[in-house]
Amino acid sequence: MIKCIDVSDLKVGMYIHDLNCDWMSHPFLLKRFLVKDESAIHKIADAGIHEVYIDTEKGLDLPHAPTVSEVKHKLEQEIIDLASREAPAERQVDAAAEFGRAQLIHNEANLIVRNILQDVRLGKQVQLEMVEPSIERMTSSILRNGGALLSLCRIKDKDNYTFQHSVSVGALMVSFCKAMNMSREVIHHAGIGGMLHDIGKMKVPDSILNKPGKLTEQEFAVMKCHVVESKQILLATQGISDTAVKVAAQHHERHDGSGYPEGLKGEEISQLGQMAAIVDVYDALTSDRCYHKGMPPTDALRKIFEWSKFHFNPVLVQAFMRCIGIYPIGTLVRLESGKLGVVIEQNDNNLVSPKVKVFFSTKSNAYIPPEVVDLSRGMGAGGGDKIVSHEAPGKWRIDPLRFL
Repeated sequence: MIKCIDVSDLKVGMYIHDLNCDWMSHPFLLKRFLVKDESAIHKIADAGIHEVYIDTEKGLDLPHAPTVSEVKHKLEQEIIDLASREAPAERQVDAAAEFGRAQLIHNEANLIVRNILQDVRLGKQVQLEMVEPSIERMTSSILRNGGALLSLCRIKDKDNYTFQHSVSVGALMVSFCKAMNMSREVIHHAGIGGMLHDIGKMKVPDSILNKPGKLTEQEFAVMKCHVVESKQILLATQGISDTAVKVAAQHHERHDGSGYPEGLKGEEISQLGQMAAIVDVYDALTSDRCYHKGMPPTDALRKIFEWSKFHFNPVLVQAFMRCIGIYPIGTLVRLESGKLGVVIEQNDNNLVSPKVKVFFSTKSNAYIPPEVVDLSRGMGAGGGDKIVSHEAPGKWRIDPLRFL
């Protein structure tokens, strides 16, 4: 049985099933292992990990600890309660109307960031004038409908993760800042900071940056230096704003002080730095890597919500969830009726009842004529169904973006 326990209850002889943190927050080669001595417990605590999941069939038990299903159920109920009473930001057009334009903007941004990162690798300075027009076009797209561009940002090639992740973080920062009603100027500079937040990775040896597996402790220490390198590169960039620098310099800081490079805590971290930490982890969790299968967005949001007890500002986490939706546009879902569909739009009054384009029946195991179902409406009014789960597109060999 898998159970969640506080690190203070961890004992020698327990079997760690999951360290319950994002992979860049711990120095262990494995996420599953038997705790053989006290030093391992101290190492877990020193990494800023507060709760872990143990496997009671492979190690000692803690009788009163909640099971993984109990924890998951509690978190999902809290998320549903939160989502049911909050509305997403306004949009000017439907996601479908923005999708084609968003594709062009996304492709252009990927090309620009790749070129910038390659220049930095060669020792050249960042040309900010290459980034700013892309951020402006990205911002305009998100103002029209953020879901279109953000759905594209989930598509990544494992071999080009670094620059594609940078584009995604830039887009997510723009969308998050917009949802927080920040000024157009702040949105612009936060987007630049997001797009360039990992530029210091160009100073990390390729053997570490592109290693197809978990890093050793020594390699992990080298990788962590990318944050300081990013800050130095941006400070030397002509025309860069303090806002953009803070986004890059603080995206690995954590609300409880367990982050790096400075171990800042709470309000010592700027609001945009706290937002960048959430965005960076969300995109990393949902991305496929050589050694890490990306989570569906809904699962990633649940993990970030769980970690907001310690690592993230809980108020900002809730705001981020409202920003992108519990079931973001492009999510494949199964309905109570047995139909499969893709979320094509959020609803203003209920984030757990979006508009879905259904196209497949799991009962007859066959495609059906595509139909838009508004889950916020009742039976006979274009609704009368509800989401029972989100699905992995790979399991069904379906590209959800085909239906946007």
